Amino acid sequence: MICVNRFAILFRRITTNHLLVPTTTAAAKTAIIAQQKLASDYRAITTTTKAIKMAKIISGKEVADEIRAKLKAKVETLPVKPKLVIVQVGGREDSNVYIRMKMQFADSIGATSELVKLERDVSEKALAQKIVELNQDSSVHGIITQLPFDCSNKINSDYIVNLIDPKKDVDGLSVYNAGKLSHGELDSSAFVPCTPNGCLELIKKSGIKIEGSRSVVIGRSKIVGSPMAQLLMWNNSTVTICHSRTKNIDEICRQADILVAAVGRAQMVKGSWLKPGAVVIDCGINVIPDATKKSGTRLVGDVDFEDCRTVASAITPVPGGVGPMTVAMLISNTVESASRTVSAN
Repeated sequence: MICVNRFAILFRRITTNHLLVPTTTAAAKTAIIAQQKLASDYRAITTTTKAIKMAKIISGKEVADEIRAKLKAKVETLPVKPKLVIVQVGGREDSNVYIRMKMQFADSIGATSELVKLERDVSEKALAQKIVELNQDSSVHGIITQLPFDCSNKINSDYIVNLIDPKKDVDGLSVYNAGKLSHGELDSSAFVPCTPNGCLELIKKSGIKIEGSRSVVIGRSKIVGSPMAQLLMWNNSTVTICHSRTKNIDEICRQADILVAAVGRAQMVKGSWLKPGAVVIDCGINVIPDATKKSGTRLVGDVDFEDCRTVASAITPVPGGVGPMTVAMLISNTVESASRTVSAN
């Protein structure tokens, strides 16, 4: 900002100080050209500075904390304690971290959670039987399988997920809930996948009007990309999905008022890909080398944050953006499931 202010002072001196006005025609032309170039450079610098100031960081942690407070108040009004059961096969360390986050969030609002941890050599039949048992347990309101499975036997994860009672499928990943979303039936009999639902809340927090906007979703996975596109469409945005076979992806992204990146490629999206003022939601979690860190690595998203924040009007960080919202929406779905059970009885 100091640099820009000095530039502004210099510009005003050249354009207004009569002592600097040339007395010959040739000198006058040279001065005019210099002044025009100076004005152009000044506009470029101030425009960039304004863009940097304009970029709003959308904190998923702050929004998740707001949701936490609302859920805690709601749980206090329920005659039953919402209960989430997490089924894990094996013991991947990254899965252990995510599981702890989910259980801690549930505990913080007064809900209960249980971890069913099965050995790596569990059979698909035994795992399926455990899901059936949990379906029949009336004290359980939400069931999720922690993916990917860390198993030595072949297990069809789609088969296992679709065994979960749709009323307890709080991850929203079963064919039943996916079908509800694809038909736009976002009623009390369905659950929306947690990450896309969390992204939608963050988009709303940015202040942009979703209805009538143009959205681009990079990625078409069943967990994030595809349901995110459908969710935006049913909120009346015009949506384009980009994937690994999309040509001229940067040109398509430049049309987006809302850009959601969920492709799993570190810092793929650059500032030059963005329409000025776009809202950028980064779902990526990637590890890259960083010699300045004690661990030698750091987490980044699918978006080049520093490059894009000079163009976007609002952007989510990694970490601290979409991640906390995924957990918050999972527990929100669990509380909603318990509430529906109470209403049904």
